[in-house]
Amino acid sequence: MADDEDYGMDGGGEDAGAAPGKKGGIGGLLPALLKWVAIAIGSIVLIVTVVIITMNIMNKNGSGSANVVPVSSEYTSKREELDWYQSIGSISTTTSDTPTANVIVEVVLGYKTEDKTASTEITKRQIEIKDFLRRYFSAKSKNELRVQDEDKLKMEIRNSINDDILTRSKIRDVKFMTLTVIE
Repeated sequence: MADDEDYGMDGGGEDAGAAPGKKGGIGGLLPALLKWVAIAIGSIVLIVTVVIITMNIMNKNGSGSANVVPVSSEYTSKREELDWYQSIGSISTTTSDTPTANVIVEVVLGYKTEDKTASTEITKRQIEIKDFLRRYFSAKSKNELRVQDEDKLKMEIRNSINDDILTRSKIRDVKFMTLTVIE
């Protein structure tokens, strides 16, 4: 009997101690892991649902304008199409510096395609525009009429014509068909 008791205590003690360790270690890890995964998935579903409902309320019942970003005309990649007024013709003058140089320039004016009054007004004020361009280029020196400065010249011409000559419409762009400076 003593052998049975020793065997029962030693054998039973090891088996009893090993069983809870296995059940608590690997057997208890899987349910705990599944519990945390279920909590995480439930939280994500809850958050997404709340966000969707909130966005639908804010966008007047889901009109779909949540992704619409206001775009300024300065940032649009597509350039607007313009109609071009080409009837101004060639203008010849001399520069303001000494010795003078001859300037021959042919300017075209761009205006919005929908703006039908622009063409009419430019035609009616064509003499004033030619006179302005002649005076503008005769006030410049040879150094101010370089290719590197063309963008500045175009902007100055556009702003001056819009501010001082045109009243009912505006030109959007100025291009030089020719700009020749002969010394």
